Amino acid sequence: MLGPVLLAAARSDSIRRVVAAAPVTRPVVERFVAGERLDEAMAAVRNLAARGLEVTLDHLGEDITDPAEALRNRDAYLRLAEALKEHGLGVKAEMSVKLSAFGQALPGGHELALQNVTPVVEAAAEAGTTVTLDMEDHTTVDSTLAILAELRARFPQTGAVLQSYLFRTEDDCRALAGEGSRVRLVKGAYKEPATVAFQDKREVDRAYVRCLKILMAGRGYPMIGSHDPRMVAIAQELAHRNGRKPADYEFQMLYGIREAEQRRLVAEGNRMRVYIPYGTDWYGYFMRRLAERPANLAFFLRSLATRG
Repeated sequence: MLGPVLLAAARSDSIRRVVAAAPVTRPVVERFVAGERLDEAMAAVRNLAARGLEVTLDHLGEDITDPAEALRNRDAYLRLAEALKEHGLGVKAEMSVKLSAFGQALPGGHELALQNVTPVVEAAAEAGTTVTLDMEDHTTVDSTLAILAELRARFPQTGAVLQSYLFRTEDDCRALAGEGSRVRLVKGAYKEPATVAFQDKREVDRAYVRCLKILMAGRGYPMIGSHDPRMVAIAQELAHRNGRKPADYEFQMLYGIREAEQRRLVAEGNRMRVYIPYGTDWYGYFMRRLAERPANLAFFLRSLATRG
């Protein structure tokens, strides 16, 4: 079971240094990360938009230890919002933020994260787009949802992510299935204890379907964050059953994963949004992508073998 090992490695500074220093790592990372600079991310946006895909952009920078880092992350998102506005891409691209990047885990972190993320949400609105709050480990859920409620009072289009492997998520789906609410449903990519989360993949899948039924039957806007063909098919059936048109929900997949499926869904008339991460702090994101699917790990190992 390499998944838990890789998730633990995602938080290891010593392993981070080894992986980052390996000369073969960077070309492999480029499959999952659009680049380290804003201009590289914007080039990826334009490329995908030209093919009928929409995007959500994540400036990587979680697990910070200093309030100054939170300000730097805030400023990076402000520059991103300005770039989207300048190039008229707000209609095609939104932004995803991890509140840990805005100081959520620091002393006084709830207030600090709200203070730092608010101008980003304001700037997104000015650029004609919006922000979705990524969900992190279970200890952050209450704070993240409370910040969501604060932001939605002024910016009701602000979205949230819910993770089906947490026991609480069905209740959270019910709470967020109302008019105007935007929810990205994912299975979950953090190592969680058995006291709060399903550990068996089949249980996680069943929970995902239960949550999807709640969201599809609600009055909000479901965003299906999954690469699982079964979940895609189930989502389409549930959308049909609930009388939803293609504009009433969307699929979301990660940059560099199942690209042919992304194109297929667009060709069939579905809304398809690609999650594009960029920035220098790519290590934690990269390790979670390896942990999620054996195929990702196999791809990395094959690259190590062929480039070594």
